[in-house]
Amino acid sequence: MKSISELISVQHSFFKSQKTKDIDYRLSLLKALKKEILNKEQAILDALHKDFKKSQFEAYLSEIGIVLSELNLAIKNLKKWAKPKRIKASLLTFPSKDYIYKEPYGTVLIIAPWNYPFLLAMEPLIMAIAAGNTVVLKPSELTVNTSKIITSIIEHVFPEDVAISIEGGVETSTELLAQKWDFIFFTGSTTVGKIVAKAAAKHLTPTILELGGKSPCIIDDSVDIKLVATRLVWGKLLNGGQTCIAPDYVIVKSNIKQDLIKALKAEIINRYSDNPKNSADFPRIVNTKNTKRLAELIKDTTIVHGGEIDETTCYIAPTLIDEPNIESPIMQEEIFGPILPILVYDTASDIEKIIWHLDKPLSLYVFSNKSSFINETINKFSFGGGVVNDLLIHFGNHRLPFGGVGASGIGEYHGKHGFDAFSNTKPIVKRGNWIDPSFRYAPYNKKVGLLKTVFKYLG
Repeated sequence: MKSISELISVQHSFFKSQKTKDIDYRLSLLKALKKEILNKEQAILDALHKDFKKSQFEAYLSEIGIVLSELNLAIKNLKKWAKPKRIKASLLTFPSKDYIYKEPYGTVLIIAPWNYPFLLAMEPLIMAIAAGNTVVLKPSELTVNTSKIITSIIEHVFPEDVAISIEGGVETSTELLAQKWDFIFFTGSTTVGKIVAKAAAKHLTPTILELGGKSPCIIDDSVDIKLVATRLVWGKLLNGGQTCIAPDYVIVKSNIKQDLIKALKAEIINRYSDNPKNSADFPRIVNTKNTKRLAELIKDTTIVHGGEIDETTCYIAPTLIDEPNIESPIMQEEIFGPILPILVYDTASDIEKIIWHLDKPLSLYVFSNKSSFINETINKFSFGGGVVNDLLIHFGNHRLPFGGVGASGIGEYHGKHGFDAFSNTKPIVKRGNWIDPSFRYAPYNKKVGLLKTVFKYLG
């Protein structure tokens, strides 16, 4: 078996052959990938169930379905996306025809996370291939079954010099990051994101870092509480709460807090029964280590619902925490589990003190029927993306870019934004020869006045 450095060298050489710049070749790879995913659909669903006890509905909704839709989008639009775009010329470049070209970076490293192990490995892979890159993909070692399926799919579809999946733990990631890449795409925690950024900086490698953070959900007293509870329970408990854009905590108007808690309890029972452990629709935590981490977070907190833990089966019940201290561990790190702290506010200042106390989040959600409150909230706070009166659904629109800001991420992707993310934007000016104005050439004499006039009309 080739070493990592040898595999990268092979991909570098293949990229220089210009083969991946052939649009028809890229399309043939994407179509083959789609066919293989469809052939292995049940195996993918089985793997996700083994890794998370994830239901087929949830697995298809949040993983396979989105991947297939991205493939369909890329296959349908790739020729249009890759075509040089004509841009209006400037008076300064007259006479010319100006263009923006999209070119692949080269050999790309994609490091995928464990929480949506199929989706968040395959979606960036699709757009990296669509853009004409070669890819080394590192799937998560925590989701063993899904990672094996990913590797099998890639081996069946792609030659090694185009794309390869390399499984392994921290040592493998460390070795991969020690190599020189043309581009790195990482999805994971902010802590590991800093390690990736440091490794990339050594070679000035461009990166996209899709991270996370503590995403707030703000609820005022103008809402339909039952509807809010329905949407909040769905958004928080999807994938067992192991979603980077899940609401990490709630900030609710104090006068409706008890009503909200009551509605949330009823909704949890309605969807997952009195004992969610027996529900076929409630996933498990990815491993024992993360189960123990979550168990520590809820120690010394006021639990108003749930709190049951079974470390042997990686089960944590849907849990509501009443007004934890903002300095407590559960409010200092991203939860990434089915635990929802509920804080209160009375004034706008109360909300500011909570949100500005933490790093900029990946997402922000606001439930309200007051347009003034909604607009003030989304304009005041900095966050990656958000939704008004629902949760998570901004991820489902390929026309919207997805990414964080500050500690929650750098760069964005999804749909054409994903194609653009894996493409270098190259401006080209094709200068005409039929006339050559002497204005720019010395001697300049008294041309300054005319120059100022020219710049006055540029824009």
